Amino acid sequence: MATINDIGVAAAINIVTAFAFFIAFAIFRIQPVNDRVYFPKWYIKGLRTSSIQTGGFGSKFINLDFRSYVRFLNWMPEALKMPEPELVDHAGLDSVVYLRIYLLGLKIFFPIACVAFTAMVPVNWTNKGLDGLKHSNISYSDIDKLSLSNIPNGSPSRFWVHLCMAYVITFWTCFMLKREYQNIALMRLQFLANDERRPNQFTVLVRNIPTDPHESICELVEHFFKVNHPDHYLTFQAVHDASKLSELVQTRKQMQNLLDYNLNKHTRTLSKRPVIKMGFLGCCGEEVDGIKYYTSMVESLTREIIEEKDKLRTGTKSIVPAAFVSFKSRWGAAVCAQTQQSRDPTEWLTEWAAEPRDIYYDNLALPYVDLKIRRIIVAVAYFFLTFFFMIPIAFVQSLANIEGIEKAFPFLKPLIEVKLLKSIIQGFLPGIALKIFLMFLPRILMQMSKFEGFVSTSSLERRAASRFYMFQFINVFLGSIVTGTAFQQLNKFLNQSANDIPKTIGVSIPMKATFFITYIMVDGWAGVAGEILRLKPLIIYHLKNSFLVRTEKDREEATDPGTIGFNTGEPQIQLYFLLGLVYAAVSPILLPFIIVFFGLAYVVYRHQVINVYNQKYESAGKFWPDVHRRVVTALIVSQLLLMGLLSTKQASKSTPLLLVLPVLTIGFHIHCKGRYQPAFVTYPLQEAMIKDTLERTREPDLNLKAFFRNAYAHPEFRVGENLELEMAVEKPDKLPELVATKRGSWRNTPLPSKHNSPYSP
Repeated sequence: MATINDIGVAAAINIVTAFAFFIAFAIFRIQPVNDRVYFPKWYIKGLRTSSIQTGGFGSKFINLDFRSYVRFLNWMPEALKMPEPELVDHAGLDSVVYLRIYLLGLKIFFPIACVAFTAMVPVNWTNKGLDGLKHSNISYSDIDKLSLSNIPNGSPSRFWVHLCMAYVITFWTCFMLKREYQNIALMRLQFLANDERRPNQFTVLVRNIPTDPHESICELVEHFFKVNHPDHYLTFQAVHDASKLSELVQTRKQMQNLLDYNLNKHTRTLSKRPVIKMGFLGCCGEEVDGIKYYTSMVESLTREIIEEKDKLRTGTKSIVPAAFVSFKSRWGAAVCAQTQQSRDPTEWLTEWAAEPRDIYYDNLALPYVDLKIRRIIVAVAYFFLTFFFMIPIAFVQSLANIEGIEKAFPFLKPLIEVKLLKSIIQGFLPGIALKIFLMFLPRILMQMSKFEGFVSTSSLERRAASRFYMFQFINVFLGSIVTGTAFQQLNKFLNQSANDIPKTIGVSIPMKATFFITYIMVDGWAGVAGEILRLKPLIIYHLKNSFLVRTEKDREEATDPGTIGFNTGEPQIQLYFLLGLVYAAVSPILLPFIIVFFGLAYVVYRHQVINVYNQKYESAGKFWPDVHRRVVTALIVSQLLLMGLLSTKQASKSTPLLLVLPVLTIGFHIHCKGRYQPAFVTYPLQEAMIKDTLERTREPDLNLKAFFRNAYAHPEFRVGENLELEMAVEKPDKLPELVATKRGSWRNTPLPSKHNSPYSP
């Protein structure tokens, strides 16, 4: 059981580690040679030029201005200076909404901590409940006297403080959640209203298009939407299986890169042309002219790519039963995306199309039945993954306890009993062990999401985040409490009567706060400091720059900073919400550590959003309902656990009053879901009509067909093509368009066609 001294040692280790990371970051970030690692976003936007290309020889790699070393913490105020509207323009609404999760944590837990330490901690400390258990076999430390465990059983006057604190926590959390939900919903609507014209505002993704022996997929889509949306349908983009084309484009990219390298090499030494060897790994074999060889390869691959594109465009075998359908107005797209198109609810499935850069093309061809089967398979696999992961969690919890280590490895007992080493093991080992076990989990969950069939990167990340959160709730939170308590008190359970076991559990669960304190310090404090240091990207960039970078394109790829990582970051934040809400009324000593995490993480990630991360898509904060729901879930869990703990404390009078809180919380969630969630799921027709009317007034001759040209084509179709959109004048249709069809079953369509008359039965 970790003592105050153990927690102090762990805090000292993590504070020193975090401070060392900050010092290293402050030095590394001002070195010109690291500029592309710590400020890549400005290079991507074209607003920063590499300092390596200017100045004398020494200043190309090392900052010689010693005054900049004195101001090593000036990045913190700089990160907070940019106002929120400017940050939305700079980084997008998704990044700003993500940062507001950290602010929400500060707004919730700082007032709760002030009230808890003022009213509840003195009540816990002044009791003698744990002192009365000295002669029992229950392990505890002085830090546990700050928790609910220190209150003797059957002390109703004392438990009223915790009951009132539970009401305060619930009402304050709900108030802050409602206000934040309202603000972000308004931000989203304003962002969509002020957003510039984008293809996804007019486009709907149609899936599970039924096959027909008389018409191809393209003809079927054209006919269906001209019949059912005659006034608003504009055009469509078929979806192709372009796997072979992707391989050709990737190979051509590699050859072009090698050609650029040889051309640059020849430019530096004009008297000698570059030569390559055709043997194994370029180490042996016939020597040929490098420029001529790679030029011929690029030309040959270019011809193959053109032929493959023509084959895909003219053929029908590569077309999958899905299409991107674009409309003349946002209003028409909203009606189509938010209504059922066919009497068979499994056909002609429509949903809002994501941004072109957000589309995950590999899953577009999956049929409706396959999606259901895949999700069942993933659900079963996820269950077994979660279940079997409890084994290493239990093993870590057993070894993280001194008694467990001494029993497993008796020969280590003399070494473990050293005071400093014992404090390190008790206060540092549990958190770092759990962090290591969770390192590879996000990749597995992302692959599961891809297998499930989601068609956009944003939906993939939201699904992976949901599973990661549930995994952490079951294994990290519940698993650590149950297995940790069981291993710590195993002998006590076996040597006491059955009537005393609930009392032992009620005392032991609050004591797990010390384990979570160590985890917060390792993952939250040192982990966030390590995030801003970017040690892994720094090493990888310099390795690539030294051995792999041949051209400027290579350097740009080596500079790619990636995204903020919603699928991994948001579930971690939610774990801290869960721990804070559960232990706020049980063991408030946890709250200061959580507040430090939220404050530190907000500053660090604001800096990263401004200078580093480059979001690959923009969903306008569509993930906020998930954030809200998980915080509400954590609040309900905290209420149920508090009820269970008070029931073990023989507080029969105060426990029933807690039954009201889950009911009120669920009712609050239903209210917020009905009031604010529609802004994140549907697009109001009123907003669509307003934006359409303004656009038609400002640009009456806008040709949207030119705007949509190739917008949703497979990325490989757009390689090497000029995608500059020319806005031409579009003449409005004066007469109803004839809807051609080859199918006899549809020759009595409501609109006239070449194969029927208006009077067909």
